[in-house]
Amino acid sequence: MTKLAVCGMGLLGRPVAIRLLEAGHDVTVWNRTPARADPVVELGAARAGTPVDAARGVEVAITVLSTPQAVEQVVLASDGLAEGLPEGSLLVEMSTVGPDAVRDLAGRLPSGIELVDAPVLGSVREATEGRLKVFAGGSDEAYASLLPLFEALGSPRHVGPLGSGAAMKLVVNSTLGPVMAAVGEALSLGQALGLDREAVLDMLEGAVVGPTVKSKRERIESGVYEPNFRLETALKDSNLLTHAAEARGVRLRLAETVRDLLAEADGAGLSRMDYSALIAHIAALPASLPEPPSESGR
Repeated sequence: MTKLAVCGMGLLGRPVAIRLLEAGHDVTVWNRTPARADPVVELGAARAGTPVDAARGVEVAITVLSTPQAVEQVVLASDGLAEGLPEGSLLVEMSTVGPDAVRDLAGRLPSGIELVDAPVLGSVREATEGRLKVFAGGSDEAYASLLPLFEALGSPRHVGPLGSGAAMKLVVNSTLGPVMAAVGEALSLGQALGLDREAVLDMLEGAVVGPTVKSKRERIESGVYEPNFRLETALKDSNLLTHAAEARGVRLRLAETVRDLLAEADGAGLSRMDYSALIAHIAALPASLPEPPSESGR
């Protein structure tokens, strides 16, 4: 059993904390909005009032946050994790923040705290079922000690030294938006050519974009884009990967186009929806969030 803290109880952080709790670990959780941690606390996790309180006495602290700025605040602020983590502990950064932010964070940590970057591929369902792909960057020794935790979450791979996990996540994410855009344009073309949308979706399921169409078809047909991975987060990741490429003299023309399309969709009010709402934006289809539960249904 490992004593650990998980900071960030968003769409991904909650199921990550629950998986680790169910694997038998001693878990303390923190979230800026405390109520979001309630489902995890109800299952047996301890609740901390601040990140520094969460960090005290743990062997491992995990951050699952939305932006590099949020990571910096939670780790390095006066009440941050770095103030409470004991010497010899590990900080695991699972957010998608890019390799530059990871290396910058490592250089600002107190001596005796080792950083490992371990962003994941997958969303709510994969996290809940323990089927995330974990891309880990860091020392061999740190990876070996963290392997039981990573295996509770899914399929880990040590992809290289510090920053490699964050870099790999950007590479993988660079393919996600273009696939959504391709499906949106295919539906738009089919509509313009007078084809039945159901028939188009049936054919696309057997094409190269098939896995995406199968996983998102219910949302496309209903027009209700319940978020597993929010469009605003996809836009943030798209900005990260295009900036990382530009800083290294690489032009990602397709990624830049997708970034601009995501920005359009974000500006059109789709930011809190699943990122597959980009399909609806491109194909001019209805898109909405699920209706909130009624008082009588609570």
